[in-house]
Amino acid sequence: MVGMHRYRWVLPLLLNNSMRWLEKWLGFPKAMKITRVTSKFGSLLNQSADKYQLQYDMGNHHNMLQIPLSRRFGNSVGKEYSMSREWLTQLWLEEKRKRIAVRSRRKQVPAEQEIQFKIMEQPPISQYDEGLYPSSPEEVRLAPLLARANLLITRDIEWANIMFAFEQESRYVIMDASYPQSPVGFIREQSNIIFRQVLRSRRPFIAYILDGMGNEIFRVRRPFWLINSTIYAEVDGKEIGVVNRRWHLWRRIYDLYLGNKQFAVVENPGFWDWTFTLKDENDNVLAQINRDWRGLGLELFTDAGQYVIRFGNADSSSGLASVIPELKVARPLSLSERAVAVALAVSLDSDYFSRRGGWGLPVIIAGE
Repeated sequence: MVGMHRYRWVLPLLLNNSMRWLEKWLGFPKAMKITRVTSKFGSLLNQSADKYQLQYDMGNHHNMLQIPLSRRFGNSVGKEYSMSREWLTQLWLEEKRKRIAVRSRRKQVPAEQEIQFKIMEQPPISQYDEGLYPSSPEEVRLAPLLARANLLITRDIEWANIMFAFEQESRYVIMDASYPQSPVGFIREQSNIIFRQVLRSRRPFIAYILDGMGNEIFRVRRPFWLINSTIYAEVDGKEIGVVNRRWHLWRRIYDLYLGNKQFAVVENPGFWDWTFTLKDENDNVLAQINRDWRGLGLELFTDAGQYVIRFGNADSSSGLASVIPELKVARPLSLSERAVAVALAVSLDSDYFSRRGGWGLPVIIAGE
C-alpha cells in the first residue's frame, strides 16, 4: 500500500488522458461532461465502489442523457489502469443509436411537403336520367355501376387456354367511356375446375360483378344447360331478373325478364351479325350490345372479346364516348333492367364467343 500511495498522482493523469481520447474518438461536443461519483465507502482504487456517469447536454432541452457505467476500470496485464471493454461497448452502442436517430430525422418529410398519394376511387356516375333514380334497396346498390350511358366490358386473355387448352375462370374489366382513366367495375367467374374442362361453355358458374373498389354489386348465376341456356341476375341473393335463350338453327334469340314480366327481346339474324339490340313489345329500341372486332390475332387465338353496352342518352363530350355512336332509345332502362342487360352480355360471351380449345389449336365458335 505504501508503494501504491507513492503513485497516487498517476491515476488522475491517466483518467484525464483517457477521457480526452474518448471525446476525440467519439466526437463528443463541448457540452459533454464526465463526472465522478465516489461513494463514501471507497476511493478511486476501490473498483466496486466507484460509479461514473456520462451526461450529455441536449442543447436547450432540460433532459440529460445519463449512461450508467459498470466495471469502469480494470487492470491490464501490465498493472496499468484502463477502461473496460464493456464500458466502451456501451458508449459505442449509445453513440450508434444517436446517429441512427439523427439520420431518421433527416429523412422525415416536413408537414408542408407531404407526399400526396393517389387513392383509387369509384368514378362518378355519368348519366342522370329521371328513370335512373333508385326505386328499391337493390337499385341503390346498382346505381354506382349502372347509372352510365355506355359500358365497355373487356375479357382478359387466358394464357393457359391458349397454350394448353386449359379452361380458366373468365375475368372482365368494366369501363365507363366517359371516364377511361380507371375501371368502374370487374366481373369474376367462380366455377368448378373439372366442370370447366369437361362441360366447357355449358358449365354452371357464378359471376360476381364488382365495383371499382372490389365490392360486390350483384351477381349472375347460370346453371348447366344442354339446349337452351338461362342466366339469373341476383342482388344480395334476391333474384331481380332472368335471361332465357330460345333455340333456333341460326338466329340468336333471347328473352329478358324483370321478375315475371318480360321487358325486352333480342332477335339477332345470325352468326355474321355481332350487334344485339334490345327491343320492347312495340319493336322500340331500348339498348344495344355490340361485340367489337379486336384484330385478327386476338380473335383467332384468344377469348379476349370486348363488348359495348349502349343505354342511350350519352354525353359524348368527354372520354371515349365521343367515338361511340349515339343510340336513340324509346325510354331509358331502369337500373334493374340494366343489370339484366349485363347478364345478357355475359351469357353472349359464354354461348357464342368462347373458344373451344384443342391442345393449342384455336377454334372460333361463331354460332351453334
